[in-house]
Amino acid sequence: MKLDVWGVEASPFLLKLEALLNYRGIGFRRLPRDGGRWHNMVTALRLRRARKRGVVQRYPVMGRLDEYPAVPYLIADGREFHYDSSAIALWLDSQQAASPRPFYPPDPVCGFLASLIDEAFDEFGLYMVHHQRWVCSAADNVMGEMTAREMSRLLPSPFAARLGVDLPRRQVRRCPYLFSVAPQGYSADVEPSRVPPSRSGFPPTHALLEESWRLYLAAMEQLLAEQPWLLGDRFTVADASAYGQLSMNLVDPTSAAALEQYAPRTFRWLLAIREGSHRDSAGELVVSPGLQPLLAIIMKTFAPLMVQNERAYMQAIEAGETSFNEAAFDAGKALYDGELMGHPFRSVVKTFQVGVWRELCARWRGLDEAARGELEQTLPDAHLLQASDEAQGLTSWSGRR
Repeated sequence: MKLDVWGVEASPFLLKLEALLNYRGIGFRRLPRDGGRWHNMVTALRLRRARKRGVVQRYPVMGRLDEYPAVPYLIADGREFHYDSSAIALWLDSQQAASPRPFYPPDPVCGFLASLIDEAFDEFGLYMVHHQRWVCSAADNVMGEMTAREMSRLLPSPFAARLGVDLPRRQVRRCPYLFSVAPQGYSADVEPSRVPPSRSGFPPTHALLEESWRLYLAAMEQLLAEQPWLLGDRFTVADASAYGQLSMNLVDPTSAAALEQYAPRTFRWLLAIREGSHRDSAGELVVSPGLQPLLAIIMKTFAPLMVQNERAYMQAIEAGETSFNEAAFDAGKALYDGELMGHPFRSVVKTFQVGVWRELCARWRGLDEAARGELEQTLPDAHLLQASDEAQGLTSWSGRR
């Protein structure tokens, strides 16, 4: 099977997917970076048609709460399109069922924790690292130029150059949607279009994101001092997700320097994965006491955010709301107020996060009593995983294994 990965370096989910493929030695070509212009144009058109026809797959099924991302996509044999980095990992496990090194651990306890960590970094971790790039590294990140170079393999040079200018402006404008709201009157030593925005009626969240980032890094430092990978002696999807998000900032000078200062061990760990150190990892998976600080901050940030988002979704549906996610945010619809770690916030209902949380809750409910009991001894605030009435209708975990 011939695999292509469609995406750009700006995406932490591309970095995660590359780490997964490299771990198992699965060959792939990254497009558009490694393709010729004609081939890239054909691939882009095929992907566009597949999205329009709704045949791009999220393994094992695409639910009504899902939406297509910008990138990345996995393309098998030029005609089969997959999206969602976690679902792609699950699909790859299904294609190589005999692999002694599955991305998702078969042990129910380790498997659940791998999924929880994966989703926490994918959802809340994205907010932290996006903030680091477009706020903390606002004056010196070069992602616009990097993306323009990659897209020059697809677009004529003037259009790629224009993209390099427009991308940073667009990403900065999106900061409040991605949970990063500046205080009123915030200023930065950048051109006006790249000053991180505040939003009327929205509490500032910079302090929350920066505090959370430091707590996540502190937990990573403690854990990596005791073992090479998050769940013991072998790389899993949990490591891939942590790597994808945190390594995004390795190319953002100010944030990279802060990462090295606050978490030197984690910084070296990220660099080593980027160089392929995880390819030969093998050994036992364990739930060590050193994992508890990471689980604690996940259950203080990711889990309550998902609970509040799902509750707001149910209330919005009852009120007849039909618009969600970024389109709703831009229109001022489906907004709700919440609190994390004592910090107030305002956000928009995100249906894909409702799906993520319901799948995790369904998997929690599917565990046997012994596995749940073991996890309850390890996982703070495990009661948050009690499924909502809507999630109770799921008879099995329909997403990631």
